[in-house]
Amino acid sequence: MSELFEKGLKVRKEVLGEEWVEKSLSNANEFNMDMQELVTEYCWGEIWTRPGLERRHRSMINIAMLAALNRPNELKIHTAGALRNGVTKKEVQEILLQVAIYCGVPAAVDSFRVANEVIKDLND
Repeated sequence: MSELFEKGLKVRKEVLGEEWVEKSLSNANEFNMDMQELVTEYCWGEIWTRPGLERRHRSMINIAMLAALNRPNELKIHTAGALRNGVTKKEVQEILLQVAIYCGVPAAVDSFRVANEVIKDLND
């Protein structure tokens, strides 16, 4: 693997959790492995390692974007990552309330449901 992949893999595991990342990679096949490599190298190796924003800020931005795009699976993963990165439950709540105003109540309602599941699972 490339140096960029290894750099991205380290950050991806730190944010999303080693178990989740290992499962994603082990479940990859000939069809979707190129996507796993692309995500690891460019999302995590190129962007998440840039010095311009702290990880918690990147996580907050991701929560807002994923809620706006109505991507519940990614929102679930990134909400857990955001909490690992120091984003508080109150901050997640405020982000999703802002989503309600700028992106629509249905997007926020679904996003609150997803985020609540993550928070409940982490507290159990």
